Order: sequence, then C-alpha cells, then structure tokens
Amino acid sequence: MAEQRLWAPWRLEYIKGPKDGECIFCAAEARGDDEAAYIVHRGEHCFVILNAFPYNNGHVMVAPYAHEASIEALDEPALTEMMVLAKQAIGVLRDEYGPEGFNIGINQGKIAGAGVEDHAHLHVVPRWGADTNFMPVVGGTRVLPQVLSDSWKALSARFNGK
Repeated sequence: MAEQRLWAPWRLEYIKGPKDGECIFCAAEARGDDEAAYIVHRGEHCFVILNAFPYNNGHVMVAPYAHEASIEALDEPALTEMMVLAKQAIGVLRDEYGPEGFNIGINQGKIAGAGVEDHAHLHVVPRWGADTNFMPVVGGTRVLPQVLSDSWKALSARFNGK
C-alpha cells in the first residue's frame, strides 16, 4: 500500500500552544487577540470560541470566564448567558452554514467525555445529513472544507453585527 499523507497545517498552533496544566479557555480569554484565540464573541459572563479540533465546520463552545469544573459552581448570570449565547450561536451558524440540525451539550467530567475537565463549557455543533461519509467511516479521517481562520472571520462578523 502506498504511503498516504494528510496535511493538517492548523494543528501546528495546537502543538506550539498551551500545554498540560494550562486551561485552554483561560489562556484563550487572556490572550488579548481574539482572532488568534478563535474567540468569535465576548459576552459579560461568557465567551464563544471555535473548537480548534472541530467535529464539523462552525463547531463552537460557550465558556464562562469563571474557571469552574461544574456548571453547579457557576452563578445564575453565567448560566443564563451560556444558554443565551448557545441560542445566538445556533442562529449565527444557521445563517452562515445552513445546517440541518445541531448537537448541543455539556460533557462534565472525564467519564462523560470532557476533553477539558476543569473548565465547564457548552458545545454547539452544526450537523448535516451527509456529514458522516466514507472518510470517517473507512479512513478514520474527517474532512473540513473551511480553515479555522475563515470560520473565525465569518462567525465573528455575524456574532458582532458586522
């Protein structure tokens, strides 16, 4: 079988980025450059950030500024804003990408599938009928048609009315 390569140049930022012990959400929020951090919108208590390793284009996460492992530890304004921003994200993603549905969820704790256990966050993932094709099934590879920087430009403009 011939050697096959899949180029993923956007992964270099992950390789050079924050390492174990540094919260990806806190690091992104404090970075001071929303475009470089992929933060598409900032609210009063929470922010919306692109997932750097998305299931689909437009996969965003709503994270509170407060570094808490559980939504139980968040105050009411942060919890309310998480849901308000999730609702806004659905509208923005629907307008930009025209998905046929959404997965929306919070994975709290390692056993529940949380990749980041110590900072609660909510995923909003746009879905299409054909988003699972032969590539992930046969090749174990996802194909995303848009680079993160282009997703950031499109979504931040829609979130912020530009």
